[in-house]
Amino acid sequence: MNGLEHHSVAANGIRLHYVACGTGPTVILVHGFPESWYSWRHQLPALADAGYRAVAVDVRGYGRSSKPVRVDDYRMINNVGDMVGLVDALGCGTAAIIGHDWGAPIAWTSALLRPDLFPAVAGLSVPYASPAAPSQPRPLARMRGMAGDDEFYVEYFQEVGRAEAEIEADVRGWLLGFYWCASGDVINGPNISLVERGRQLKDKFVCPEVMPSWLTEEDLDVYTREFEYSGFFGPLSRYRNVDRDFVDLAAFAGQPIRQPSLFIGGSRDGPTIWGAPAIERFGETLPGLRRSEILDGAGHWIQQERAEKTNELLIEFLRDAG
Repeated sequence: MNGLEHHSVAANGIRLHYVACGTGPTVILVHGFPESWYSWRHQLPALADAGYRAVAVDVRGYGRSSKPVRVDDYRMINNVGDMVGLVDALGCGTAAIIGHDWGAPIAWTSALLRPDLFPAVAGLSVPYASPAAPSQPRPLARMRGMAGDDEFYVEYFQEVGRAEAEIEADVRGWLLGFYWCASGDVINGPNISLVERGRQLKDKFVCPEVMPSWLTEEDLDVYTREFEYSGFFGPLSRYRNVDRDFVDLAAFAGQPIRQPSLFIGGSRDGPTIWGAPAIERFGETLPGLRRSEILDGAGHWIQQERAEKTNELLIEFLRDAG
C-alpha cells in the first residue's frame, strides 16, 4: 500500500499511532474490536484519491498506541479526549470522524460532545443512540436480561483475564473464528453473541474452508502480529466500561447529534439488527442525517466486506457535508 505514512503523536497524555494518506480536509477513521488501523486499508487510498487527508488511528490499547494499565482508563470519555487531542496534534482545526464497531460510539460521542471539532460524523455497524437517562437500567443489567441462561458476550468479557486467556492461547485461530462467524458469509451460523455458562466463546466458532476475498491469509497475519504485540487487556477493557460510560454521559441523556451524519449497516450484522429501534429514532436523534444505508447480505466487517460500496457512500457523504 504505497503512500501510507506512519506517525505517532502525543495526545490526551498518551501516545497515539496513526496511518495517514492524502492531502486535503482531514477525515479521522476509528476502528473497532478486534481490529486496528489496518481495518481501513481500503478506505485510506480511496479517500486520498477523492481529495481528503485520511487518518486511521490505533485506538488506545491497540497496536503501537499507548496501553494504559487500569480498566477505567478505557472509558468512553477518555477515548473522546484522545480524538480531541489527535485533532490538536494534527493541526487541522476540525475533522470529519468515521467509526466502525466500537469506533462508531467513539465517533458518535466525539461529535456529540465536541461539535465544534467534528462537523460531520459517520458510524458503521453501530447506530447512534442518545445517552440513556439516569433512571434507565444500566447496560450490563440490560444485557444480562437479554441472555437468559447464557452470558451475553459483553458480560463474558467483564472479568479481567478470562477472555484474554482464551484468546491469547491461539491469537490467529481465535481471530479467524471471530471474524468469520460475524461476517455476512456465514448464513444461519452460530450465535457468537451468547456464551454458554461454563464454556468459552470460541467453542461456537467455525472457520472457512477457503479464506474469503475480503480477508486474505496476509490480512490475518497483519491482525495476528498486531495483537501478539499489544495483547487484549486494552481492547477488552473498552467493554468493561459500559456502566461507567452510562454514568459519565448522563448529563447528555437524550441529546441529538445535529451535524451532518451517515449510518451504514449490514443486513446480517448483529449490532445493526439489535440496533433497529435506534435506527427508527434517527429522525429525532440524528436530525442532520444525510443517509442511512443497510447493505444487503453484509455482515459486521462492512468496510472490508463491502469496501467499494462503503467508499462510495463515505465519499458521497463527505462531499455533501462540505
